[in-house]
Amino acid sequence: EVQLVESGGGLVQPGGSLRLSCAASGFTFDDYAMNWVRQAPGKGLEWVSAISWNGGSTYYAESLKGRFTISRDNAKNTLYLQMNSLKSEDTAVYYCTGGLGYAYWGQGTQVTVST
Repeated sequence: EVQLVESGGGLVQPGGSLRLSCAASGFTFDDYAMNWVRQAPGKGLEWVSAISWNGGSTYYAESLKGRFTISRDNAKNTLYLQMNSLKSEDTAVYYCTGGLGYAYWGQGTQVTVST
């Protein structure tokens, strides 16, 4: 059974940092690029970042460059998203996703940026 389990979300003040993790199982993790996608309250899905199968290439939504860093540890089957200088508009449920055609999704982790 394929599982993607996100963790690390929570409540943080503007300007703060969080590190999200996504633990993968049930498929060959290092066969696939992986992504982070988010959904803000009342809005649609927004692609955040992607990383190639070996971590050699990374991609970011233009508005997030310089604040977010995606990484992966294939030995641990884990994907990460380091988020710095968080803003209220970063409030969303964050999902990790991967596989052919984004076939695999986690349940999401809530990130709330607020005073």
